[in-house]
Amino acid sequence: MGTFITCAVTGGGDTVSKHPRIPVSPKEIAEAAVAAAEAGAAIVHLHARDPQTGQQSRDPELFAEAVSLIRDSKTDVIINISCGMAGDLILPDDPECEIAGRGTDLLGPIERLQHLDRLCRDQKLKPEICTLDCGSMNFGDGNLVYLAPATYLRPMAKHIRSLGIKPELEVFELGHLAFVRKMVAEGLLKGTPLIQFCLGIPGGAPAEPFVLDAFKQLAPGGSIWSAFAIGRDELRFVALAVGQGGNVRVGLEDNLYLERGVYADNHTLVGRAASLIRGMGGSVMSPAETRHKLGLEPRYM
Repeated sequence: MGTFITCAVTGGGDTVSKHPRIPVSPKEIAEAAVAAAEAGAAIVHLHARDPQTGQQSRDPELFAEAVSLIRDSKTDVIINISCGMAGDLILPDDPECEIAGRGTDLLGPIERLQHLDRLCRDQKLKPEICTLDCGSMNFGDGNLVYLAPATYLRPMAKHIRSLGIKPELEVFELGHLAFVRKMVAEGLLKGTPLIQFCLGIPGGAPAEPFVLDAFKQLAPGGSIWSAFAIGRDELRFVALAVGQGGNVRVGLEDNLYLERGVYADNHTLVGRAASLIRGMGGSVMSPAETRHKLGLEPRYM
């Protein structure tokens, strides 16, 4: 049936100082999303950034502006909105101090989805997919812990379902997949589960072929899955995922370079992934074909 490509166009990491062309403003993010779609991405995964600072933002109006610009372009692409914000606990360097250190950003489960509520007030802006990070984890080897406990994930899954949006279940380690299986058993998810295997993130599962195989084996039967790895492993995992019957993700959220010393753009990363898929004898799925595969409603331009 082919392979669909997701492009994660900007992310929320501190990459603005590391790459000269990270999309920051809603206009830049929308333009990057359109270019990625034209290069072969069926899905674009969106974060918002503060246009003044370049840092990740939870401002619903920034999401609304970016999505509006994409829709106004008449580009047929599936929009996938990040809901991975407001779970950051920064522990202080001195363990005898207060629990939450400077930089902590924590909200309750439904408050984490306020930008989705804003988008869903306008049918034109309503996304077809949003992410749900399916567990807590240490992030890196410092003092950042991402918090997504089960008591948050269940109401978040219910709220996302009530909005008529399909969750992309992001899993960073095997325990997260175990919880996905629980949500399936509890009837919290509608339709075929869509799972994103996130590999190589410091603090999570390493980017190794045997790990991809383990994730695939633990995923609920009949799931649709995609996989990515960060940095230099990105393209390698395009080939590994395609070889195991999965789908793929690329983009500047995950990798800044085409090769050593050569900065990438989102559309060049998508183009390279598309070429590799076709070189392996596969086909790259269109947005319409991807909607059909995921059980999404057809979208009329």
